[in-house]
Amino acid sequence: MGLVTQTSTRPAGAGQDWLNRPDEAFTPEALRARLLGTVRSWRDYPPSLRLWFFLVPVLAAAVGGILRFVRLGTPGTLVFDETYYVKDAYSYLVSGYERSWPDKANDAFNSGNPAGLLDSPEYVVHPPVGKWMIAAGMWVFGPDNAFGWRFAAALTGTLSILLLSLVALKLFGSLPLAGAAGLLLAVDGHHLVMSRTALLDIFLMFWILAAFGALLLDRDQGRRLLASRLARAAAGNGGRPPAMALAAGPFTGIRWWRIVAGICLGLAVGTKWSGLFFLAAFGIMTVLWDLNARRVAGIHSWISGGIIKDGLPAFLSMVPVAAAVYAATWTGWFRSTDAYFRRWAEGNPSPEWGWLPDSLRSLAHYHLEAYNFHQALGSDHPYEASPWSWLVLGRPTSFFYEDPARGTPGCDVDKCSSAILSVGNPLIWWAAAVSLVVLLFWWAGRRDWRAGAILAGVGAGYLPWFMYPERTMFYFYSVAFEPFLVLALVYCLGLVLGRSTDPLWRRRSGLYVAVVFLAAAILLSAFFYPVWAAEVIPYTDWKARMWMPSWI
Repeated sequence: MGLVTQTSTRPAGAGQDWLNRPDEAFTPEALRARLLGTVRSWRDYPPSLRLWFFLVPVLAAAVGGILRFVRLGTPGTLVFDETYYVKDAYSYLVSGYERSWPDKANDAFNSGNPAGLLDSPEYVVHPPVGKWMIAAGMWVFGPDNAFGWRFAAALTGTLSILLLSLVALKLFGSLPLAGAAGLLLAVDGHHLVMSRTALLDIFLMFWILAAFGALLLDRDQGRRLLASRLARAAAGNGGRPPAMALAAGPFTGIRWWRIVAGICLGLAVGTKWSGLFFLAAFGIMTVLWDLNARRVAGIHSWISGGIIKDGLPAFLSMVPVAAAVYAATWTGWFRSTDAYFRRWAEGNPSPEWGWLPDSLRSLAHYHLEAYNFHQALGSDHPYEASPWSWLVLGRPTSFFYEDPARGTPGCDVDKCSSAILSVGNPLIWWAAAVSLVVLLFWWAGRRDWRAGAILAGVGAGYLPWFMYPERTMFYFYSVAFEPFLVLALVYCLGLVLGRSTDPLWRRRSGLYVAVVFLAAAILLSAFFYPVWAAEVIPYTDWKARMWMPSWI
């Protein structure tokens, strides 16, 4: 794609020489060509180029890191839902589970005195992973300052830029597109705000993206294993695998990257339950990849063979692993004696479920109560936003707003503003929304698996919210699938750049368009940065950045 190949890592005709020489169809080279196309390992490139495979993602992450860590402690007060997660994280440091707080605990936190935990447990409705990650930053830098509260979010956001750039490099095989993906995520305001605020969603996004990257590596690993085992069977049978070997194909054994994906998805679900939708979508996606690999390799019963020999191992590699990891994230709750609902089962014996340990029955009841809470969450909120409005930035969430008086540092006029508005870069988001339509056509018409993979990531994070129209929802939930929106946009930038085989004038024109787009996105981010990072600016300047009435 872009400067490499556009529509596939298997360009037309690649791996099809065996059609003229069918006796060579099952050689290792022919099988790898059919299953992996022209994919090259980074080790196959000269050392000077290998360095750029490292530098491009790192430089994109460095840009994002500067934007995220500079003035990270501003404002020095709890903003928006930090009032819940920061205090829960501190409670984890002290007790290993959530405890209640007295009235006006926020004032104590804001003044640098987080002490004051009560002995009674606190009822919360989100799992522990994100709060443990916030707690890790507080453990290193202290719980008495905003930098400590937000360090983990900023680090996770920065690492996700590096990870997205590597994912794009793996997906598209193009350094320019990998750099563009990292840069676009680095300068986008929505991701920036979520990386500078101690909320859970940035951690959810990171583990989802990590799982997707692991599955991309597993896709190649599985195809290499399939090619190797079919070629070995053919070598011992005169150049063609025995009929039994071609009936359903071989097992591909333990797929360690798929287990890594299961671990990451367990951590995603352990951050927010919406990670379950990604577990389901990614599980189906990886099995479909394997089914298609068997079809391309020449397996006769590729559907039934793939379901039995790939589908069942995929399920066992991901779902039980994710479940075990999720259960392990509740270790602090298990080890406690008085966490919320910890002793519920002791007072509620059950003839049907009494064979289960009390701790598991208590945890199951906790989850049932939390699920009922989420189902019934329908109270009005000034910044609630329907999923229909997310892609067009219809109602972004205001995390913080103050109107400093004249004479306050940075305010030299009569009326000033300091705000944190979790709104994306309009050019990036609106272009990404259009790109999704393009990807639908390329997936359906060109059968490009990469387009389908990106759409799976967007769909898993976006479509389930439409099942709960009465629930209170917020635009910032969309950060979970924002990396896939960026990948969709970068996919289309690859279309604009054209193929390496296109005429020079075509590639040069595409390059100009892509560079102009990236430059415009960067300049627009510079324009919006003050309302993403709580800078003190004149009120008129703040108002000029409120492009829609619904942003106020």
